[in-house]
Amino acid sequence: MTAHLITGARPYGEDTADILIIDGAIAAIGPDAAAQAPAGATRHDATGLVALPGLVDIHTHLREPGGEDAETVFTGTRAAAVGGYTAVFAMANTNPVQDNAGVVEQVLRLGREAGWVDVHPVGAVSAGLEGEHLSEMGAMAASEAQVRVFSDDGKCVADPVLMRRALEYVKAFDGVIAQHSQDPRLTEGSQMHEGALSAELGLRGWPAVAEESIIARDALLAEHVGSRLHVCHLSTAGSVDIIRWAKARGINVTAEVTPHHLLLTDEKARTYSPLYKVNPPLRTAEDVEALREALADGTIDVVGTDHAPHPVEDKDCEWAAGAFGMTGLETALPIIIATMVEPGRMTWRDVARVLSTAPALIGRAENQGQGLAAGAPANLCLVDPSVRRVVDPAAQWTRSANSPYAGMELPGQVIATFLHGRPTVLDGRPVEAA
Repeated sequence: MTAHLITGARPYGEDTADILIIDGAIAAIGPDAAAQAPAGATRHDATGLVALPGLVDIHTHLREPGGEDAETVFTGTRAAAVGGYTAVFAMANTNPVQDNAGVVEQVLRLGREAGWVDVHPVGAVSAGLEGEHLSEMGAMAASEAQVRVFSDDGKCVADPVLMRRALEYVKAFDGVIAQHSQDPRLTEGSQMHEGALSAELGLRGWPAVAEESIIARDALLAEHVGSRLHVCHLSTAGSVDIIRWAKARGINVTAEVTPHHLLLTDEKARTYSPLYKVNPPLRTAEDVEALREALADGTIDVVGTDHAPHPVEDKDCEWAAGAFGMTGLETALPIIIATMVEPGRMTWRDVARVLSTAPALIGRAENQGQGLAAGAPANLCLVDPSVRRVVDPAAQWTRSANSPYAGMELPGQVIATFLHGRPTVLDGRPVEAA
């Protein structure tokens, strides 16, 4: 295949090359790589496409076990492959909770059987996500799943003593605590961002300080014990300031932002549609601008989808009864193109960094995010940046339809995805033999 490369010496638009894949690895890359192909090799026309290393999502909810009415490992990872992903980190808030070696190994096995992407189970920080006692983190780290990311996402590890113990514990195996930064006392019963609009709409507000105070506390704890901290779904300008301060201080902290927090604002709450109800909530236009700036300058390290599928009845209801969360695996890359690439804030090389290289490094996914070079695992996706498509949730491959982007026209389409050299997506559709 011959595609534009964003990892070459020249900028996108000038650098094109053939990519030769043999036995799951990139055997050669360059203007004459195709000439080295063995007889009978399958050839894919990638003319005009951008080749990116396979995307890695540090923050995915696959729901299985226990939530198969919303998503399964098979359907969720199929959607991920269509979105250009070759690896996802599956969050722990399943039923039963991923708080022991048995459950994380079950999720690992389901991912391997599905075959669409590499699935890395995330272990719970606390037993049962109850926030009282540490989970079996050591057993999960030593299990076949080799868990390195731990999170109670959906809930905050609110107890500072428990958080300190967790940060200390994961140092033994180079793990990381991924925190859902939300002070539960400050957000009890909250429905949307706290501000003038929440007062106008009569909805209880979720104040920015509830996020910012936990991030500041945890950054200081991570500094104190010398451990790794990852902050999930950053959503406020104040949080950006704290992360910037922590990094300048030398604290080992990384941060993620979701596509929806880069695109949507709290004005969507005026519709009272639960499709726009998410945790943390959509914030103000000023917050969105701060998040975009922070992603562009590297303060925010990665984009995580926080893909959160729900059955129809959990979203087709009044706002107060609606579940928190949005789907995102199939629309993440188009939103990054729309908000960051087309306005000139980021290059395609930056896209590879925030959607592949950095999340793989944070999660210690050794066979992912290595870029496109001879000898690297053949995990890549091919993107047509010239295509513009209207989002139709009914046409997506996830089991759930709770997308907040229905009817929006977004740029870019993943044409093909390759996992360890095997095509999982061709012509924009899943290869069913995956």
